[in-house]
Amino acid sequence: MEQESQLTRLGLFDARVPRYTSYPTAPHFKPTVGAADFTRWVQEIPAGAAISLYMHVPFCRRLCWFCACRTQGTQSDAPVRAYADVLLQELELLKARLAPGVRLSRLHWGGGTPTLMPPDMMRRVAGAVFDAFPLAEGAEFSVEIDPNEIDEARMDALAEAGLTRASIGVQDFDPEIQKTIGREQSFEITAQAIRMIRDRGIQSLNTDILYGLPHQTPQKIADSIQKLMALSPDRIALYGYAHVPWMAKRQVMIPDDTLPDAQARLRLFEVARDLLVADGYDEIGIDHFARPGDGLAVAQRAGLLRRNFQGYTDDLAQALVGMGASSISRFPQGYAQNAPATGAYTKAIREGRFSTTRGHVFTDEDKWRARMIEALMCDFRISADEFIRDHGFTQAALAALFAPVKAEFGDMVQLDDSGLSIPEPGRPLTRMIARRFDGYEMEAKGHSPAI
Repeated sequence: MEQESQLTRLGLFDARVPRYTSYPTAPHFKPTVGAADFTRWVQEIPAGAAISLYMHVPFCRRLCWFCACRTQGTQSDAPVRAYADVLLQELELLKARLAPGVRLSRLHWGGGTPTLMPPDMMRRVAGAVFDAFPLAEGAEFSVEIDPNEIDEARMDALAEAGLTRASIGVQDFDPEIQKTIGREQSFEITAQAIRMIRDRGIQSLNTDILYGLPHQTPQKIADSIQKLMALSPDRIALYGYAHVPWMAKRQVMIPDDTLPDAQARLRLFEVARDLLVADGYDEIGIDHFARPGDGLAVAQRAGLLRRNFQGYTDDLAQALVGMGASSISRFPQGYAQNAPATGAYTKAIREGRFSTTRGHVFTDEDKWRARMIEALMCDFRISADEFIRDHGFTQAALAALFAPVKAEFGDMVQLDDSGLSIPEPGRPLTRMIARRFDGYEMEAKGHSPAI
């Protein structure tokens, strides 16, 4: 109760804070970055480099009410096939501008529902990608799989294409919750999809589950977590549901009065976390859990855990190239986002040009702020040695930077000559503490960032 009282006093239960999968976050991107910048940044990737490639498929058979992703519904394959043709055209544009020998450290198909693609289309897209860019040693090919939109033929196509990691969204197994969020997906159909994955020798499995959903109680989330653990995923993302109906219009279908309050959300998270840790999962950052042998757990122990638009990652590639409508790329020079609307994206690619409509060019300050935020999100610690070595800080400059954060959060942060860290009781505040290093967010709210 004392910890909850402190968290309340510090504003945890009233805060709306970015998830910090990028810095600056996407709302701060500007239209001053366009296709010419994207092209130049692609051309500056060194020959032989390993890059990550994300391909976005924005179509779904049904639009889940809880989802805030940019998606569109379709009951036929025709728009999906037409879109895949455009993706392949974009791939050719990219291939023509990349230096020789570029390889893939990661390939991820996300959405939407990538498994809407028929088997022949999956083979065609995967074949074109690997013809253009071979996989680097130890590379991963992952796909988001909807258990309601997968069958033996499509699973065969993914396995033959070289799938190494499958990702399945669970959200919650409770029927009342599923009905309220517009996502009916039984335990049995989820288990069946996982059996198809395992039967083809694909051992790496991610699953997503949400807390803070309508009608969710500690008993209900405990039951869902126990069912999920029975399926033996090696990586679990435990995300907080973000109810933002003013941004994601379909969320108006979810009655506000069915949602747990902020204190109840924290208890739901703690119930789920305690069950996962008791079952042997390592806690990774603020919202992931992994078996000790999983790549995220290994990276965390080695101090190599990173954060990108897919959440936590062990991928150390310097460039992540996003393909498809609304995709975001990250280069050492900055961020570039494709046109969000499928029509605008398609028009640009068919005219032989990239569809970048906005982004951000990094300043030197952006780079050190981004790394500080990432370090807090991944390791709950900003190392003084790292920032003295890599960013030219002095011990005195760091002390001045950290002092207002310590003054605001008190015992929820620890401060000494080795740097600033967040002890266990303060970790629910990690995003709020990270925000104090976010120059754009604090300026937008009329506050001075830590500097």
